[in-house]
Amino acid sequence: MAGLAIEIHLTMKSHLKSISRLIEFTFVLALVAAVPGLHAQGPPYQTDDPVPVDYGHYEFYIFGGADGTPVEMDSTGPAFEFNWGAIPRVQLHAILPWGVVAPLNSAVYAPASGQGPTEFGLIDMELGTKIAFIKESPHVPQMGIFTMYEMPTGNYNKGLGVGKVWYKLPFWIQKNWGKWLFDGGAGYQLVKQAGYRSFPYAGWLVKKELNERLELGAEVFAHGREGVATAQTERAALVDVGGYYHFKHNPNEQLLFCYGHSVAGQTENYAYVGMYWTWGKDKGKPDSDKKPDNGAMFPGPPDGGGSLRNGN
Repeated sequence: MAGLAIEIHLTMKSHLKSISRLIEFTFVLALVAAVPGLHAQGPPYQTDDPVPVDYGHYEFYIFGGADGTPVEMDSTGPAFEFNWGAIPRVQLHAILPWGVVAPLNSAVYAPASGQGPTEFGLIDMELGTKIAFIKESPHVPQMGIFTMYEMPTGNYNKGLGVGKVWYKLPFWIQKNWGKWLFDGGAGYQLVKQAGYRSFPYAGWLVKKELNERLELGAEVFAHGREGVATAQTERAALVDVGGYYHFKHNPNEQLLFCYGHSVAGQTENYAYVGMYWTWGKDKGKPDSDKKPDNGAMFPGPPDGGGSLRNGN
């Protein structure tokens, strides 16, 4: 009888584990399935968009952020992002970031995770290419990819970098509906290094323009286990709320902000704050239906300097 009871217990445990995995898969699938009605702007959110910077235009960000769990608090800043509309429907992207890795040295996660001194320095640099291969129409969302290459510029021995090139491989969809903007998609982070895991992620964001100065949005973002060398040792799903404030003297100079907390899985906090500028000269029809704004990063005569546009 004791043997039978043990067998029944193990069978039930196996079934419960399978059901748990099915629920997690269904949750991520639900995020992806909801995508066709959605749009985003990238920073300050974790969900990105498939809209490249317009041809001949540029974007520049100065920002800081944080992403922490009970294992470790990782923060970024100062960090500098530059985007360039190199050719129609193609954007080149680069981020040069400094950051802090602060293990919380909790005995719960020892010795595998979250142990060691706090370190500050250059972390892994990001290079990327965003390509829009289907433009938005009244009945079809815009679709594109945003492949990113994380270069091993951070010190691996101090925990500031992975120590090898790693990749982010997302697919994004976007749709506009009046003052509502929707974005969503999913991707896979590919990491081949001890202590790190490759994992899927998915996001869904909705944003509304409240007035000419303020836009607010909210997203659901979920990711898999990232590895024992990271703060995100377990799966998590977060709800983030943020927005953009367009300055009166120049609508294309914007303050970006976002904060979020996990609602499922491992306890996790996310935060972002930054300044954003964009400028350039039109060299053809814009790659999206984003509203053009008049303004200049550096005021000058009406026929001089570059105009600025809202775009990410």
